[in-house]
Amino acid sequence: MARGTLSFFFILSFFGGHLVPAAGYANGKVTKACSTMEPHHGVPAQTTTSPYQLKTNVTSFSPGDKIQVILTGSKSFEGFLLQARDPTNQASVSTIGTFMLTNPIRTQLLTCSMHQDSAVSHTSDHKQSKVVVIWNAPHDAPDTVQFFVTVVAHYSKYWLKIPGPIIYQPGVTPLPPLLSTTPNVIPASTPSTLPGPITSEGCGVLKSCLVDPPGCNPGEDLHCFFLSMFKEDSEKQVMTFELSGPAEGYIAFALSLDKWMGNDDVYMCVTDGDSVSVSAAFVSGRTYPEGQTQRGLSSVSWRLADGLIQCRFSRAVRLSHEEPARYDLDQHYYLFLASGHDFGKHKQQPLVSSQRKLINGSAEVLHGSRGPLILKMHGALMLFAWMLTGSVGTFIASFYKHQWANQTLLGQKVWFQVHRGLMMLTVILTAIAFSFPFFYRRGWSKHAGAHPYIGCSVVVLSVLQPVIAVFRPPPDCKRRPIFNVFHWGVGSLTEILAAMQLDEQQIVSSEQLQISSKDSCLKTLLLAALALGNTGLLMALLSTIAEL
Repeated sequence: MARGTLSFFFILSFFGGHLVPAAGYANGKVTKACSTMEPHHGVPAQTTTSPYQLKTNVTSFSPGDKIQVILTGSKSFEGFLLQARDPTNQASVSTIGTFMLTNPIRTQLLTCSMHQDSAVSHTSDHKQSKVVVIWNAPHDAPDTVQFFVTVVAHYSKYWLKIPGPIIYQPGVTPLPPLLSTTPNVIPASTPSTLPGPITSEGCGVLKSCLVDPPGCNPGEDLHCFFLSMFKEDSEKQVMTFELSGPAEGYIAFALSLDKWMGNDDVYMCVTDGDSVSVSAAFVSGRTYPEGQTQRGLSSVSWRLADGLIQCRFSRAVRLSHEEPARYDLDQHYYLFLASGHDFGKHKQQPLVSSQRKLINGSAEVLHGSRGPLILKMHGALMLFAWMLTGSVGTFIASFYKHQWANQTLLGQKVWFQVHRGLMMLTVILTAIAFSFPFFYRRGWSKHAGAHPYIGCSVVVLSVLQPVIAVFRPPPDCKRRPIFNVFHWGVGSLTEILAAMQLDEQQIVSSEQLQISSKDSCLKTLLLAALALGNTGLLMALLSTIAEL
């Protein structure tokens, strides 16, 4: 390894930056827009008459029928999102039935509202003027079905949720014309405003609370993240929830069967101009919430003032017949509490309850953590590897090569055996710690910026060092200087990468450790100070990780 300490490599791997790339949806993978059908293009929809129309080949249907749906326009378009919905239920964004493609090169099927093949979109930004698909009427179809489409002429110009024809089952009275021309928009969830701020009064006695930081009061602290739940009437099977957090964008909580994101029942309070939208959704993975709806929620109220976003709502303990995606509240779940500026993106790791909670159970103060155990293990192992074993191993190779020149252990010089053992332990610990984030993320993290790339580079270089050492030529070989330079260079590059985001005062430079080999006493004191100092700092940082 290179001279100079690599003690703080872990910071690069554990606290890397988060550069979130901008991404478009020219490929048509627009499941994030399933509920609202609105593309996230940062511009408002057109309010002029749409040049695009939807048509069907029939006006009535029976369950099991296959209906031809045609999208045409007087102008070409680059993208679209087509769905079938119930026009009589304005509060629901659930899709109905499934589609089949007639041109799989230009169109593709999507999963919306947890229903596979329930929507159709484009596959590229190739201009089209006509799309023909087949809609399959399900056996549990409602009496009336209406088709809706959002059409993107180009990135900054689109028409939102254009209403198409309504088709009816036999014997059903047609709806008034107004419903056939009005987009299926979710009504704003602002029936009332909270009379006063939500507070922590009654936590552990009258209501269960999950709070971060512990003990904070959402009525007074702008940085208090708060979730509470309680029964207003023990005879009624209805639970009331309260949410509070900084008015930065949104605050949400989820009911989960485990401590991993995915397959969670989510409830959200999202700032919408000068008001707050309260809704429920379902997260099938590390994706945008799907099936956003207000159905099943009652007594909704909110407050947006004093730098806080707060909301309160109620829902029945069981909603199995109304909304199958909602979890029953008479079961035990882990609670997730998340917030952020942009809906669907967390500002920080969600707060996760330490244990499962019976939602309609007795009142208690819940404890949680923003640091998942597997990521704590990742940080702890990186700390141990690069603040203790790695730095001590490098120090010994740099300054004890001549001090222990004539002492051997198992046929090799002592300094080399100690250096090799410590560095191999460092590589093993690094490899184990390196794998933990991938297990946690279940793959590559797309929104971690440079963090995973630099981490991978440092790990590869760390593994490369012992591989290089296997081909180390004898001391008197002419190629030995080449090996020394290469070995030193790889170590130096690793150190540079590890030091990119460090405070210069935290790095012990190799130049500060150029001590004469004759001063063995001073070197011994330096080694002890390095080991003890790093051990002390290591214990402090491990303690900090444990408290996350």
